[in-house]
Formats: sequence, C-alpha cells, structure tokens
Amino acid sequence: MKLRILTAVLATVLLAAVAIGYTVLRAAPAVPDTGLTLGGPGLLIRDTTTGRLAVRYPDGRRVQSDLPCARVYAADGTGVCLREGTGSCQLTVVDRDLHQLLAIPLNGVPSRARVSGSGRMASWTVFVTGDSYNGGRFSTRSGILDTRGGTLVGNLESFTVDGHPAAPDANFWGVTFAADDNRFHATMSADGHRSLVVGDFAARSLRVLKDNVECPSLSPDGSRLAYKKALPGGGWRLTVLRLADLAETPLAETRSVDDQPAWLDDRTVAYGLPHSGPGSDVWTVPADGSGSPGLLVRDAESPAPLR
Repeated sequence: MKLRILTAVLATVLLAAVAIGYTVLRAAPAVPDTGLTLGGPGLLIRDTTTGRLAVRYPDGRRVQSDLPCARVYAADGTGVCLREGTGSCQLTVVDRDLHQLLAIPLNGVPSRARVSGSGRMASWTVFVTGDSYNGGRFSTRSGILDTRGGTLVGNLESFTVDGHPAAPDANFWGVTFAADDNRFHATMSADGHRSLVVGDFAARSLRVLKDNVECPSLSPDGSRLAYKKALPGGGWRLTVLRLADLAETPLAETRSVDDQPAWLDDRTVAYGLPHSGPGSDVWTVPADGSGSPGLLVRDAESPAPLR
C-alpha cells in the first residue's frame, strides 16, 4: 500500500523539490533479500563495523542489510537512510521490506534523521559547514518530507519564528514529530542562543519554547522530551523535559552524549556513545533520572525501536 501511495505522489514531490532546488530520484531496485524487515519487534541500528543498516532482534540476533547508511531511523514500516557521499549525501526512503521508494540528494554531511510514529513524515539534518555541534562556527540544514501528501520543505529556515522571518544566522537541527504528523519540535540556533522550538508544519511556523535544548526526542506518550543539555564546562548531559510545566530531570548518564536520543518506550531512553577505537555502542538509561546506564548493543548507533 505504501509503495502505491508513494508512487502516486512522486510527481507531486518532484514538483515541490524542483521549486526549492532539490531533485527526487525515482525508485531503484531493492537491496538483496536477507529476510530483514522493518516490521518489528526489534531495534533498527546502524552497524558501526560495516556502516550498514541492520536490525537487532529481541533474541540477540543481528541481521544486516546491504544498505550503507550514516544515519537511520524507522517507524510503522517506513525507514530513512542518510547515505554519505563526497561532500554530499542522499536521503533514501524505504518501505517495510527495504524497497527504495524515493531518494533526495542533499548537500552536506549526515547528522540526524527521524520518522514520525505513523511513518508519514520524515526529517533530516545535515552539516553544511563544520562537522560538530561543538565547533565554533557551523551551519546545518534541516528538512521535512510528507511521504504521503508529497510536500517537501528542504530548509526550516523558510519558516517564521514567533511570527517573524527567521534570523539570518538561524540554524535548525534535530526534528522530532508529534502524533498528529503536523506539530514537531527541533533545535534552533540564532543570535548566540540555542533554543527548543515547536513547529506547525502546515502553517510553516515555529515558536520558541525554551533555551538550551538540543536534539529533542518526543516520548511515545507525547508528554516529555529527551534531549542533550549543554554544560557550562563543555559537553552535554542527557535530560528529560516535562512539557506540561517545563520541569527538567537530569538522567543517570553522566558521560557527555552527542546524539539525538530515542525512546524505546515511555520509561527508557536509548542513545549512541563512541567506544575506544572507531565505532559506537548503544546504551540505555531510565527516563525518570533513576538507575544507571546499561549497554544494549555493541558496535551500533542511530537506534530506532521497531514496534
């Protein structure tokens, strides 16, 4: 069904993409069949030893695809893969069986990727200059694709912020979607401040909500955001923000986490941490500030629960 829907709207996506300077590539053959699907249950990961999309199943098995990705995410049978090139990358959208549905070439270095819970909305962030949020000067570009309606917004800088055009130095990154497939949260950097913004996709508008919130991730119940909070001495602390009153809860992970966390469920947050040598591991920590970090998957990053 999703393949038919995306084929039907491909022409619409193409027109929207051309209008903002993007080109949408037509569907390509699927990756070789490994029996891997995005149907769940399991955990979608990027295998850091091979750089490929993989799934780690509840019984501990890890099944790899032949799809190379720098960042991955999936929900409800829709997956996204940011594929890295020389000075550029490509957003690839795949279905439950990893058939490529469409692809969008991007300029920059892959940074973040997300899919809404329904599988409808996809987002990405790339570094246009610089390669770290810790760098003194960097530039990011974030976009959103409605995979069913065909609407493509290639840069959130075109949205208004508190009713005004975005500042000339504004950068956005780390999109996370609400359940209605319209509202979303993201990070904005402008005028020397990094802030949490809440967005309205249909209205093309953003509203500043709180300072010092980076790479937010909305909980499944929609009540909290897990994010990385910058520390005065450098680095970040994983923190949870309760949206009802903006109360903060630092999590038990005290190592600096430069990642957009993912919620495994309403109680547990997962994230990637580099280990000695090349590569990363996926860790988890309770979302209420209790307990301690636990290693979940070795040689992996970019976790996404497949429910």
